[in-house]
Amino acid sequence: MTISLGDRLPEATLVAIGENGPAPVALADRLKGRKVAVFAVPGAFTPTCHSAHVPSFVRTKDQFAAKGVDEIICISVNDPFVMQAWGEATGATAAGITMLSDADGSFSKAIGMSFDVAAIGLIGRSKRYAMMVEDGVVTVFHPETGKGTCEVSGGEALVAAI
Repeated sequence: MTISLGDRLPEATLVAIGENGPAPVALADRLKGRKVAVFAVPGAFTPTCHSAHVPSFVRTKDQFAAKGVDEIICISVNDPFVMQAWGEATGATAAGITMLSDADGSFSKAIGMSFDVAAIGLIGRSKRYAMMVEDGVVTVFHPETGKGTCEVSGGEALVAAI
């Protein structure tokens, strides 16, 4: 079942690189009592993700802050080292966007947003989406429907919807 408006996000432990290497991040702890923009991409350094999706959230970071958003989180089914390098390469880390690894894809599966395209090496990846989450509950959900596009799930579309 795909996550939808009004649903509470499931418990999930993602991974980020901390001061001492990979560290678990309890998603529920990041969401509790907070307004958080969450977006997910099929893969770090892949064309649309790298040139359109992450940059759209870097561009709109201040607009989210002005609307009371406490944090912007990017999730991808990549290892935490890749997510750290990608955050640095795109300027997302410098902009204050949190880059989290769904290393085994379990969060993406739990919310019904995983997919496979084995022919091009994308196995167990996350579909492209953006959502606003308030105290763990989805208040805006923008799943991308086109392939290789970032229209409804981009930063501009999400910030306009809140």
